[in-house]
Amino acid sequence: MVYELGWNWDEYELLAQGSLAGHLLECGCQLTGGYFMHPGDEHRDLSLSCLLNLSLPFAEVTFDGKVSIAKAEGSGGVLNFSTCAEQMLYEVGDPGAYITPDVIIDFRDVTFQTVTNNKIICSGAKPSSILAPEKLLVLAPKDGGWKGWGEISYGGHACTRRAEAADYLVRSWMEEVCPGVADRIFSYAIGLDSLKANNTTTPGNVLQTDVVDIRLRMDGLFEIEEQAIQLTKEFIALYTNGPAGGGGISTGHKREIILEKGFVKREDVLVHISGKRNYIRNSDDWRKASEKTPMNRIMSTSCSAQEEEMKCSSCPAPSGQRIPLYRVAHSRAGDKGNDMNFSVIPHFGEDINRLKLIITPEWVKSVVSPLLKVSLFHPDLDATNMNMRRDREEDVKVEIYEVRGVCSLNVVVRNILDGGVNQSRRIDRHGKTISDLVLSQIVVLPPPQ
Repeated sequence: MVYELGWNWDEYELLAQGSLAGHLLECGCQLTGGYFMHPGDEHRDLSLSCLLNLSLPFAEVTFDGKVSIAKAEGSGGVLNFSTCAEQMLYEVGDPGAYITPDVIIDFRDVTFQTVTNNKIICSGAKPSSILAPEKLLVLAPKDGGWKGWGEISYGGHACTRRAEAADYLVRSWMEEVCPGVADRIFSYAIGLDSLKANNTTTPGNVLQTDVVDIRLRMDGLFEIEEQAIQLTKEFIALYTNGPAGGGGISTGHKREIILEKGFVKREDVLVHISGKRNYIRNSDDWRKASEKTPMNRIMSTSCSAQEEEMKCSSCPAPSGQRIPLYRVAHSRAGDKGNDMNFSVIPHFGEDINRLKLIITPEWVKSVVSPLLKVSLFHPDLDATNMNMRRDREEDVKVEIYEVRGVCSLNVVVRNILDGGVNQSRRIDRHGKTISDLVLSQIVVLPPPQ
């Protein structure tokens, strides 16, 4: 944009708007309906066919910093206020000071205005009080220890209790050989249809409540490779020394590398830019290119007018009733190292004042605290290591920011991702699923003021 539109590197108002465009485009089709569809949520219940032909979004930026985001005419998906608000707050800490190399941006007053079903005007990004960072971020690889893991399935009668027994045995065997490592092993109960051995649905396609299929996964992060290998050996021993009927064992181990943050002076960074241009020289080339991706394929699966025109609710959420949070708002979670953030974007903008009374740091901590548990089956492990558990809870910090332009909250939870994606022992290393776990919480909203 600086090159094409003749901007200068000290025109921070323009750089802020341009960086907003880049930030919105960053995750591609997640801006145009990908990662947004949510069956059962009336505000996001897009049809399956609507996702078949998503369009990559593109930005139109003028010389004076006006920005609009659009998608191809006739394409599937949806581009609206909600998808833009989610993407703007994705992986953002303080929305009043979002740091990029060129400018520190204030997103708090950004607004999105619908022009057509395929086009949104984006305005309100501005530089923060500190215009640009003095130093630039550098990431250096660092030894993160050794990870070992194993999985095994149990099915049928009392399968959950057999998985619990397997968890207990592996931990006990590990303690015999490597004392003091039990708290370094996380375990998970995965199940429902992994064995393909049971009918998990009734004729009405409603899931059965009885668990008939469960898969135990255990992840350990250790200081030395031998301990990671030992976990795989103890896990394999379940075949001949564990509960009955265990099958489908898989194990592995690997070295973990984490990225350590540092900062470097701008003058110490050597910048080299090169480019390659590909373009179509004549109409024959265009004809050949269009035959490879025929336009009728692009246009064939567009959404219904109702889906294209999905907008925020015009009615406040009910008060004095126990309702899940997803009835009131939608959300998306992102990660930065060992920290995560999730947005809370109400379907009815004025509900934000009621949500602020409920979504407090204490409330957020109570929702995410289960992530600190070592084992579903053995809460005594957490009790035994109560000091360590208390230290982990004290390390968790919650920051809540209001984003006025989109009537939303941005919640930042620090030190919650088990060390970050590169070394986390969790199945969901990024914490992406936390957004819907938050939305599943039951809340009681006070009456509108």
